[in-house]
Amino acid sequence: MNGLDLLGPDQRGLFIGGTWREAEDGARFDVIDPADGSVITDVADASIPDAVEALDAAVAAQADWAATPPRERGEILRRAFEMIMERADQLGHLMSLEMGKTVKEAKGEVAYGAEFFRWYSEEAVRIHGRWMQAPAGGSRLLTIKKPVGPCLFITPWNFPLAMGTRKIGPAIAAGCTMVIKPAAQTPLTMLALAAVLAEAGLPAGVLNVVTTKHTGELSETLQADDRLRKVSFTGSTGVGRLLVKQSANQLQRVSMELGGNAPFLVFDDADVDAAVDGAMIAKMRNMGEACTAANRFLVHADVAEEFAEKLGKRMGALTLGRGQDDGVDVGPLIDEKAVESVSQLVTDAVHDGARVVVGGEAPGGDGYFYPPTVLLDVPADSAINVEEIFGPVAPITTFETEAEAVRQANATEYGLSSYVFTRDLSRTIRLAEALEFGMVGVNTGLVSNPAAPFGGVKASGFGREGGFEGIEEYLETTYVALPVT
Repeated sequence: MNGLDLLGPDQRGLFIGGTWREAEDGARFDVIDPADGSVITDVADASIPDAVEALDAAVAAQADWAATPPRERGEILRRAFEMIMERADQLGHLMSLEMGKTVKEAKGEVAYGAEFFRWYSEEAVRIHGRWMQAPAGGSRLLTIKKPVGPCLFITPWNFPLAMGTRKIGPAIAAGCTMVIKPAAQTPLTMLALAAVLAEAGLPAGVLNVVTTKHTGELSETLQADDRLRKVSFTGSTGVGRLLVKQSANQLQRVSMELGGNAPFLVFDDADVDAAVDGAMIAKMRNMGEACTAANRFLVHADVAEEFAEKLGKRMGALTLGRGQDDGVDVGPLIDEKAVESVSQLVTDAVHDGARVVVGGEAPGGDGYFYPPTVLLDVPADSAINVEEIFGPVAPITTFETEAEAVRQANATEYGLSSYVFTRDLSRTIRLAEALEFGMVGVNTGLVSNPAAPFGGVKASGFGREGGFEGIEEYLETTYVALPVT
């Protein structure tokens, strides 16, 4: 099993207006297996006219979809959730093949991603406004929630299913149509998801998928179209800034989930073993290729050696290899550029005075692999503490006081996720208030939950995905004044 059986030959094209078809000019591009650099298959490479046609289909479907009863929209999401779970093995193998993560972890993403459909299947029928008497009397105030309208979603390669479902789920529930542009490195999972939604009964044109290697040109064209009303992007801060600028002319609603530089704080009163358990989750999820990944380990000087030794043993025991092979714990990074970037950050940190506890050198050979690595005594201003690593490297920097830890944690332009390990309840409250991050995990290495609002502050973006808050990103409010005589 490799999951490719989920997609027929015609389903490796574009999905526009409920129909699978080739790109206008017949162009295609290869999808690469990061474990060995081989070609898995190829998919359609959309042109600008293809993207415009996809938006045309979304616009044509918008009015009818907005008028579709909420219960019906929710039932489609519920059916899609059940179908995804029934096909979890195949989807997991497909994701592992194109992205590199182990099948076990990929199946975990399938379960996590499917939950957004279940959550928003339940939220579809709970969209409501309010009714109240005006404070001065004489009239009533009524508010109505309406779908924003056609949306553009641009999703990343690191979570090819979940980053789609947490945008698609609330959009469907709210009554919005959409054009989705998945990452060129991992288009197959999104195509499989589109096939599931079509089979679940989603009407033609509500969801349209354009795969392409020309994201910039397509997004610029679509954002210049006044029919597009919303853009949601997950990816780098640099690209996010560009998309926000492009949204200005049409005043489109935007949601941006951008880069991260998550601090992982371990205080001297922490349960060190529990902190190591949390670190393994926060650091090694997705080989460290996650915006929520712990990027900087800020550990109290009194427990730093113990923490480094125990984390090093756990990291060093992990098996590196092809994600679809039995017994493998850590798959390849996404491409050669990723390996080069991680290698350079580690080299620079060692040059700055860091000590290698375990790992620290790419193995070479086929595939884009980098071993789990722990560094101790990393200077606070080393590049590895400033840049997003996006790899299986844990740099440890020490601190002496709580104030110093907070200062170091907040010394970044990013503000997505953060982690705190301490047994002091009062300190927990102080840190939750002082840390400049959209999410704070307390004595846990996992913050993502479909029922919770996911998002950041500062250069990590704005808007929230998941939770009750997530559907509001796809709704507009109309106020109605009703005089009473």
